[in-house]
Amino acid sequence: MFLEHFKVTGIAMAQIFILGALGYALVKKNMLSHAGLEALSRLVIQVIFPALILSQMLQNFSFGLYPDWWIFPLISLAITIFGLIIGFLLLKLIKLKAHKLQFLSLVGFQNSGYLPLAMVAGMFTGAQANEIFIFIFLFLLGFDLVAWSLGIYMLTYEKQIKFKLRSIFSPPVIANLASLGLIALGLNKFIPAGVFKPLQMVGNCTLPLAMLVVGGNIALVQLKDVDKKAVFFFLLGKLIILPALGMLIVLKSGLPYLLGFLIIMQLAMPSATSLSVIIRHYKKEDKLISQGVFFSHIVSLLTIPVFLGLYLSWAVLK
Repeated sequence: MFLEHFKVTGIAMAQIFILGALGYALVKKNMLSHAGLEALSRLVIQVIFPALILSQMLQNFSFGLYPDWWIFPLISLAITIFGLIIGFLLLKLIKLKAHKLQFLSLVGFQNSGYLPLAMVAGMFTGAQANEIFIFIFLFLLGFDLVAWSLGIYMLTYEKQIKFKLRSIFSPPVIANLASLGLIALGLNKFIPAGVFKPLQMVGNCTLPLAMLVVGGNIALVQLKDVDKKAVFFFLLGKLIILPALGMLIVLKSGLPYLLGFLIIMQLAMPSATSLSVIIRHYKKEDKLISQGVFFSHIVSLLTIPVFLGLYLSWAVLK
């Protein structure tokens, strides 16, 4: 049973790896310049991904089908807090003297959007895929609000840097809120096919382009003076302890199958590549972020299929 599920998740992960490796190679070979990668990243974040959220939510979401929709942002917040707690305990164990906030950020903030969406697209089809997509979009509503506020604060901890409220209202957050508002008012029923179809076509470009961006961002990582001890304990906490404890909690609590899958998948994800983007944007000293993003994505090629394979096997048996 486990080997069958491991094969399914492994194939999905291999597909993601191929797309990411293409983005990595394009940047390393200078076929995609740094400026081009930044432009592509902005296009995905500001236009293409929001189009996917709008098209999927307007087509597949309703408050009647998802009366408990509000729990997903709360689950996102709980997972972030859980990660920060594990990171704090590991800091106490290893007695890391410097760059503690970078260590905590790597453990607390995961690649919660692009990789999970790509995993679901590779593993599920039809109604199940659409349902988990909705779960992920609602999950991101909470995650983005925290990551682009607390995450920025942790990585740019300086008195002269002021928090800006507009920073948390990223285009994906706005797309989520707009779709919920349109559906609540019943206005989604009046959107003509001539408008909805192009929106859907643009949104369908999200996953391959997003994986190119992820791979390209990893190619920009500079690995200098790797802190082996910090990286080892970070990987232990992020990719082993978090999903293992999550698995225990989910299976013991008897959560619905797809909801449990969402939680385990999010807990098993590597660190968010956006952490590197924040570090570069604010010109902060990068001591652990690039190392963590790079190694967590490499190691997760194995750990994600293992934990998802275990969950799928045990959830079915349960």
